[in-house]
Amino acid sequence: MTPPAATPGVRLQKLIAAAGVSSRRAAESLMRDGRVTVNGAVVSTPGAKADPAADDIRVDGRRIGAGGRRRYLLLNKPRGVVTTRDDPERRRTVMHLLPGVRESVYPVGRLDYDSEGLLLLTNDGELAARLTHPRHQVERVYEARVRGVPDASALRRLAGGVVVAGRRTRPATASLVSAGRGRAGDQSLIRIAVTEGRKRQIRHMCESVGHPVVRLRRVAIGPIRDRTLRPGRFRDLTAGEVAALRRAVDGEAPAAPGRRVRR
Repeated sequence: MTPPAATPGVRLQKLIAAAGVSSRRAAESLMRDGRVTVNGAVVSTPGAKADPAADDIRVDGRRIGAGGRRRYLLLNKPRGVVTTRDDPERRRTVMHLLPGVRESVYPVGRLDYDSEGLLLLTNDGELAARLTHPRHQVERVYEARVRGVPDASALRRLAGGVVVAGRRTRPATASLVSAGRGRAGDQSLIRIAVTEGRKRQIRHMCESVGHPVVRLRRVAIGPIRDRTLRPGRFRDLTAGEVAALRRAVDGEAPAAPGRRVRR
């Protein structure tokens, strides 16, 4: 079918994100896959617009709207759970850990299947897009139990940037928390803070300096921390925490962090 004529409305990506269906970036993929229609016509052109008050906008046949209650959830994701709404392999997803949540929330970014720790979920597409956009450089902090004990040189390499999949990682913070962990005492705990979210980035970084990750946990997302939230449990963010997240992304992008190594 012929796509609808251009309108002075709102970009479809923004409308889909505002409705809590997905992030703006994921909405573009939905459009390219032919899963978005406006008034019965498939719309796959980036930048296409629609009027949410007048047009029938659907994703996978379900009509969306821009209204509704905003939810901001913090989940302590355990290992062995997929960070997605649906999984074709029928594995347990983070959505199974949200009993009683009726709003159509979705994960902000992701944690690997074998990783654990803090994960945000929301139906506020605008905030989710800002939190995941590299320009805003929202810091994520991880604690990694690794094999061996990284020396000062390895920590400097992690902080200064290493090449992962042909591309150097951004400057980060790397510090040794403790050594002598594990049954044989051949493991250590390091803390790494990064401002980008490439796939399995922390694991690849540690492997590149000769210290493979045994266990990985995210302990902070920007200003959000919670040491008391048990694995598999979730809670709503407080108004103050939501405001802190907005402050983290609404200002000018911070300068790239320098090399910070603590031993």
